[in-house]
Amino acid sequence: MSEQSTPATPPRRTFLMVLPLLAFVALAVLFWFRLGSGDPSRIPSALIGRPAPQTTLPPLEGLQADSVQVPGLDPAAFKGKVSLVNVWASWCVPCHDEAPLLTELARDKRFQLVGINYKDAPDNARRFLGRYGNPFGRVGTDANGRASIEWGVYGVPETFVVGREGTIVYKLVGPITQENLRTVLLPEMEKALKAGS
Repeated sequence: MSEQSTPATPPRRTFLMVLPLLAFVALAVLFWFRLGSGDPSRIPSALIGRPAPQTTLPPLEGLQADSVQVPGLDPAAFKGKVSLVNVWASWCVPCHDEAPLLTELARDKRFQLVGINYKDAPDNARRFLGRYGNPFGRVGTDANGRASIEWGVYGVPETFVVGREGTIVYKLVGPITQENLRTVLLPEMEKALKAGS
């Protein structure tokens, strides 16, 4: 009798069977390292160096300072002044965290603080500002989110530094924190204040 042996799988066929698994593992490792690296607040903006959007926004109805309605957003207000534009909402949890820092920033009268209230109910927005204090000299309401799209907003909160000539010079994605205020935002504000003075 002759011995019967099972044919061995050719090496080329084994390699072809393992190839999809190797490709998947390589992609998984690549994604793992790319997702873990980088700072999401450093998302580049195509608007840096370009004029701030020329979108007029109505005021937040009923928001008053010294018994006078706080004005909405008028693009002409950017000319000749350095501005910090903060996009916020009462329903945004990180906005609650950064509110005390914005109030602290509002004490510096070398620049103006402008708020864009994003997709918010007016009552909730007024209650939010009543709770933390209103740091903004102007508050424009962006009820449908279109103006925020023109500003290149990915989500709230986001903060922009606008130079005296009305050009966006910096964009911070995410909340203002003690750390990024000290290491990034204040130095960017100082650069804008020194430019064109």
